[in-house]
Amino acid sequence: MKAVMLIGGLLLAGGALAQADAPAPVQSVEQADTILAQVAKERAAAENAYAEREQVCYSKFFVNNCLDEAKEERRARLAELRTREIDANYFKRKNAVDLRDRELQDRNQRDAAEEVSRAANPPAPTVDPADKPRPQPTGKLPAQRQAEHAAREQQRAAQEAAEAGERARKVEEFQQKQTDAAERQKRVAEKQAERQAKRAKREADEAAKQAAEAERARQKAQGK
Repeated sequence: MKAVMLIGGLLLAGGALAQADAPAPVQSVEQADTILAQVAKERAAAENAYAEREQVCYSKFFVNNCLDEAKEERRARLAELRTREIDANYFKRKNAVDLRDRELQDRNQRDAAEEVSRAANPPAPTVDPADKPRPQPTGKLPAQRQAEHAAREQQRAAQEAAEAGERARKVEEFQQKQTDAAERQKRVAEKQAERQAKRAKREADEAAKQAAEAERARQKAQGK
């Protein structure tokens, strides 16, 4: 009876110890990622520790016992890390499924709301393109283009005629100026010739007068 009670006490103590050593449940994806990173780091550390322990065991007398203990410690450590890894991966998979389910539910709700909105506000009836008034052509008709071309030609011809008339007027003015200048030069020459003729006549008259006076003086002198 005492043995049974002792065994029961040991089992209860072991269960309580196992519950105390159990890792805290994962609460978020960030925590799961942190746990996975720690597991990878601690697994590498466990492998390194086993390799170092293995080298130490080869230097001892009871090599096999030492190696068995090292392997058992390694197995227990890796099993613990594997449990934590499984829990973290399970939480991430479950979270992804829950997220996908929520997105699907939200999409279904949006689709249902859109269906209700379309039913409450039906689209306006479509209009047959054949019933629409034909738009007026934005380009110009050939007759309009020809008329505009003829108008431009007439305007250019009128401008050229005006320019030709202006050039003819300027030529006529220039010729008239030349004619006037020639007339002025002619009158100046005539006046100069007239003045020269008058001066020559005066000089001739003066010479004749002087000659007559000289002749009278000579005759008077001879009469004495």
